Amino acid sequence: MPPETFRCLLSTQDDAGRVSAAIAERRIEELPPGEVLLRVAYSSLNYKDALAAAGHPGVNRTFPGVPGVDAAGVVVASGVYEYVPGDRVLATGFDMGCNRWGGLAEYVRVPAEWVVPLPRGLDLREAMALGTGGLTAAMCIDALQRHDVAPEGGDVVVTGASGGVGCMAVAILAKLGYRVTAVSGKPQAAEFLKRLGATEVVGRDAVDDASDRPLLSGRWAGGVDTVGGNILATLLRATRHGGCIAACGLAQSHELPLTVYPFILRAATLTGVDAAWCPLALRHLSWQRLAGPWKPDRLDEMAEVIALDDVLRRLADFPLGKVQGRIVVRIGGEEAT
Repeated sequence: MPPETFRCLLSTQDDAGRVSAAIAERRIEELPPGEVLLRVAYSSLNYKDALAAAGHPGVNRTFPGVPGVDAAGVVVASGVYEYVPGDRVLATGFDMGCNRWGGLAEYVRVPAEWVVPLPRGLDLREAMALGTGGLTAAMCIDALQRHDVAPEGGDVVVTGASGGVGCMAVAILAKLGYRVTAVSGKPQAAEFLKRLGATEVVGRDAVDDASDRPLLSGRWAGGVDTVGGNILATLLRATRHGGCIAACGLAQSHELPLTVYPFILRAATLTGVDAAWCPLALRHLSWQRLAGPWKPDRLDEMAEVIALDDVLRRLADFPLGKVQGRIVVRIGGEEAT
């Protein structure tokens, strides 16, 4: 049986509309309704969690709230036959940690359809080292493969490569045999990215063309873009005939200054990737791949492990660009199982 109370990161809003977050204790009965109650072993930190903790209106309008779009742990109670107490599972995305209490807590309750059995080949900590960042990267690579971007087709590019999604994309693409150019605004991350398998590491200026040319020399067979803005436009203008860019972020900008020329003269494809609400079949397939042939070889090296009490300090680093790789939050640890 779960205890009467649990610890969590709680975001609250005062009468003046000011939002603050702190480690707090709440009652189990306050958790939202759902078929599956988990005791959380590990969670992780994502940029979206930093926005939720700060009360960004595009992410979270419900207070009090518990951020955390990722959780991995053990089933404590279940109202469906698919899951029984003791099952090791994970849950990522949907509205968890946004307008529904999320994984930065000792307990989380979610709808059954949000739950994924822990795949063979991953433990709970590894699942959160991957987390939404790994799932997003896997979905981007799936999109490239569905558009016939193969290793022998030419170089691929990954922007925001030192971040959670970017480093996962670099590592998985390299493992699958692609020649990867990693783009990062952090020169100190170059050695890290090369260890993950990047063939080349370049700065943002290399893919941020300010000219008004509608097309650039075709360089990329494909790419994973996490930043948007003019960098995404530059990648598309420099995509080879039939190439594909998978876009999953807007760290630079939500704007896209572009003509239609890359699409009608080079048959380039821009495909969007959303890991939060992706179809269940693709979600399950992606986790099976991440536990098997797509599992990064240096997964431990890609993730820092912190305690729940350290979460606020590290969330403050996201807007400052001080986060490299993934951050795992140890909540119950393996003893939670």
